[in-house]
Amino acid sequence: MIAVPTLTPLRWRLLFWACAAAMLALSLMPPTQPLPTTGWDKANHALGFALLGLLGARAYAARGWPLWLGLVAYGGVIELLQGQTGYREADWLDLLADTVGVAAALALDWLVRRLSAPRLRA
Repeated sequence: MIAVPTLTPLRWRLLFWACAAAMLALSLMPPTQPLPTTGWDKANHALGFALLGLLGARAYAARGWPLWLGLVAYGGVIELLQGQTGYREADWLDLLADTVGVAAALALDWLVRRLSAPRLRA
C-alpha cells in the first residue's frame, strides 16, 4: 500500500491561496498569451472553481456556506475586473460556470465526507 501524506490545515490554506492568486492572474492576462485550456471557456471556469472549492473545503472545513458564497463572489469580482481591462470582457455566463464549479465542489466534498464518516453498526 502506498502511504499518502496528509496535509496540515496550513498547507491546505497555502494551496488554496496560491490557486486563487493563479486564477486571478490567468483571468486577467491578455488573451495573446497561450493559456491552459480544456477547449471550452465555460468548462475552464467550472473546473477552476471546482478545484478552488475543493481546496477551500479542506483549508477552511468549518467555514461552510460563507466559503462557498465567498468563492462565488470572487468569481464575480474577477468578471468585474475583466470588464475593466481593455482586452477582456465581463461575461456573466462565466460567473454561472464558476457557480456550477463551486456547487460541484460542494457536492463532492459532502459525498466524500459522508462516505468517509464512521458508521454505526447495528
